[in-house]
Amino acid sequence: MNTSYLSSIKKQFEYYKSLGEKTFHQLSIEEVKQEFVEDSNSISIIVKHIVGNMLSRWTNFLTEDGEKEWRHRDDEFKDIFQTKEELLDYWNKGWICLFDAITTLTEEDLERIIYIRNQGHTVTEAINRQLAHYSYHIGQIVFLGKLLKGKDWVSLSIPKGTSNTYNLEKFSKEKARRHFTDDL
Repeated sequence: MNTSYLSSIKKQFEYYKSLGEKTFHQLSIEEVKQEFVEDSNSISIIVKHIVGNMLSRWTNFLTEDGEKEWRHRDDEFKDIFQTKEELLDYWNKGWICLFDAITTLTEEDLERIIYIRNQGHTVTEAINRQLAHYSYHIGQIVFLGKLLKGKDWVSLSIPKGTSNTYNLEKFSKEKARRHFTDDL
């Protein structure tokens, strides 16, 4: 079960990373930086926050508190990106940190206790916490991207009106154990 969990969780993180990247691909730097109302978070600010969290949580994941002294969370809500390349480089820095930590984990690590702001979590609980946090924010990124592009948005899931076709294709295959992201 635990080996299955580790491979599945890695695929889940890869999936959410890809949703963010497919959104960025559709947007200009101006759109990525756009705030809808004063003091709301643009996509670029959400990216900065996610990456700040990733670097803090996943650096020395098993041996240090997940809230690092060097993290300045309030600064994550100040936009610094001038180009999409800068934003994507920063985005990738966070994901590299996460995947480097995840790939070193073993089944035996999953019940170890780690701390986030002195609150103990099993490694499994900490991973689940971060997956939920990142998927929450990546959902915001996708939604903002869809609002920005309007009718020009390219759907990242099953487009409206195509569920029957999608299901016919899925049910035309033999039953087999596979991850839902294998076909993406």
